[in-house]
Amino acid sequence: MKVIFAGTPEFAAVALQALHEAGFEIPLVLTQPDRPAGRGMHLQPSAVKQYAVSKGIEVLQPLSLRMDSKDPQRAEEAKAAHQRLLSTPYDVMVVAAYGLILPRDTLDIKPCLNIHGSLLPRWRGAAPIHRAIEAGDAETGITIMEMEEGLDTGPMLLIEKVAIEDSDTTGSLHDKLAALGGKMIVEALNKMRHGQLEAVVQPEEGVNYASKISKEEAALDFTQSAQEISRKIRAFNPFPGAHGNVNGTIVKLWGAEVLAEDSKAPAGTVLAADAQHGIVIACGSGTLRLTSLQKPGGKRLPAAEFIKGFPLEGQRFG
Repeated sequence: MKVIFAGTPEFAAVALQALHEAGFEIPLVLTQPDRPAGRGMHLQPSAVKQYAVSKGIEVLQPLSLRMDSKDPQRAEEAKAAHQRLLSTPYDVMVVAAYGLILPRDTLDIKPCLNIHGSLLPRWRGAAPIHRAIEAGDAETGITIMEMEEGLDTGPMLLIEKVAIEDSDTTGSLHDKLAALGGKMIVEALNKMRHGQLEAVVQPEEGVNYASKISKEEAALDFTQSAQEISRKIRAFNPFPGAHGNVNGTIVKLWGAEVLAEDSKAPAGTVLAADAQHGIVIACGSGTLRLTSLQKPGGKRLPAAEFIKGFPLEGQRFG
């Protein structure tokens, strides 16, 4: 079975590696153009491109796949990409976190399967892992679905659940789901090869959308409950990094524990900041113990180390 793969970040690279190691022939990989990254803002290839190049797989990086784009360069690149797909013998396209919309022209060539990081129809859209943690979901998972023009609306082919632990961050849950997605897409293609893959239409009940994460969301509101704030800290780890403001200094918060104790102090007040109690913050309801923090230009530090260089006793997070 010949597979064209379309994806960009590490989540997708894990799936590409699983397909390659399972012995599927991959004549072509589509990924987004190289982007500036790092302190020097040098162009960096995507995780998918890096893996494909290391295995000698041809890589195509169009700006768009929409041939009707009003941007002449994007339209021209889309036409060239479309012709490349038409001229490449393949049986199925696998898509994982590609980041570009696949138009009807592309979807009509061959079946397109998508690896989506949620239990559809819950959390359709761009940031399903972040949103599941932020919402306090008890579980999430991977859905292998057949793609259509709607946003993650296609029929479901395989679905597996994963429990969301209280300690899970978006980073840790991402890694679990990436590994599961790689395993499941191999299973799905093996079933397809033997005519054993059955499609189930998504139910209309339970649909919601995981909107893209913005940096503005990372500013914490301490009038919320300790539970809500804790979930945001976990959801925004590693990106964009939840933060609070202490006397004009932005402090990133990477870890926290919800405490049973309540407080009548104003929300954001630092109730304790010492070796015995750690860093304890009053919230709209409940209290929170911060366990990992970072000041501008510094490293992530455990709370006990952080307060040695950044005293917080008597301060208040805005």
